[in-house]
Amino acid sequence: MEANALHDLTAAYALDALDPGDVREYEAHLARCERCRAELASLSEAAGALAYATEAPAPPAELRARILQQAQRERRNVVPLRPRWALPAAAAAAVVAACAAIALGAWAVSLHGKLDRQQRVAAVLGDPAAARNGLAGDRGTLVVSANGDAVLVLKRLAAAPPGKTYEAWVARGGSPQPAGTFEGGPQHSVVLLGQRVPQAAKVLVTVEHSGGSDAPTTQPFLSVQNSAQS
Repeated sequence: MEANALHDLTAAYALDALDPGDVREYEAHLARCERCRAELASLSEAAGALAYATEAPAPPAELRARILQQAQRERRNVVPLRPRWALPAAAAAAVVAACAAIALGAWAVSLHGKLDRQQRVAAVLGDPAAARNGLAGDRGTLVVSANGDAVLVLKRLAAAPPGKTYEAWVARGGSPQPAGTFEGGPQHSVVLLGQRVPQAAKVLVTVEHSGGSDAPTTQPFLSVQNSAQS
């Protein structure tokens, strides 16, 4: 995708309106575009407020009335069930309304989680004090913000084999700590690490069984050290 087209995706990204492929491509662009980071910062607060304000809204009263009216009009076309399985129209309407409320609540939780991730990625990539550590062979960049939050941007990483996943680790002196799994793919992989990365710590990437592991079971095929100064 051309750079000009990527600039135009900022608002859609802030509202979680991009497909997964476009999200990965935009986040890779975000790592090197100061203009988009500034624009995203101005949009993220409003988008986040939208997600936080949505708390499993109850369906409006008129929805229940419409469902009841429709059920009453169509009762003649319904094949009667055995009494022990039959539901009164009012009960059926209540079930539909409850399902609608659950669906809306689930959507709100999902949106909240996605927007939270996007805001955290933007905060790391947009931090002027962040350390940017290149991987050997121009395979990507480890970006570590001043508070240790980190994003790993990987280039040209093939999708994980069937039944496998990539897993990131943070290692400093002791056993590597799991920092998140991801699948890779034809476009850039942008990984928000689940562990903070202190100065001189290393970020490793291994191939693990689907679902990830508590400790590495294979040799890391990528390794990068955080060169941030304390």
